[in-house]
Amino acid sequence: MTMENFPAPGEHPSLLLVDDDEVYCMVLGDALSKRNYVVHTAHDLASALRLARQQEPEYAVVDLRIGPESGLELVKQLVAHDENTRIVMLTGYASVATAVEAIKLGAVHYLTKPANADEVVAALRREAGDASVAPSGQPLSVRRLEWEHLQKVLMEHNGNISAAARALKMHRRTLQRKLAKRPVRE
Repeated sequence: MTMENFPAPGEHPSLLLVDDDEVYCMVLGDALSKRNYVVHTAHDLASALRLARQQEPEYAVVDLRIGPESGLELVKQLVAHDENTRIVMLTGYASVATAVEAIKLGAVHYLTKPANADEVVAALRREAGDASVAPSGQPLSVRRLEWEHLQKVLMEHNGNISAAARALKMHRRTLQRKLAKRPVRE
């Protein structure tokens, strides 16, 4: 652990951590607390918004899926409440469509789980993109392309599975089943 992962001496910035996985939230929250952040946790959107209004966090770490709710909606509302809150989107269901939407809505970074506290802090502190990141040398697999397309169509329909299923000419339950699977690792 390096000193750049800690706030300046005497500084204890407020951080809102929102994830429906209570154990993961507790472990990550403890690790961030040890790095001098004052961590407030929530496990649903309503609690997160209430805490954001009460605590005025400088930072937020938001899971993409918070139970049946979308963390993207929370990102949008946090930015509307305070545009200076630095937000990192965290997810076990990474897709290009959700990453793009998270950044458009105001997140400063997008991390895939499992992310540790050092990675989260580095993402929160990052000021610019990294042009040295090399593009992949391989095209995406057919299964991954399908998953990315489903995510894109779902985003175009504001997360409405029924509307996305109609647009895809697919049964709603089939789409739900496909979306419930984790994306294919490349």
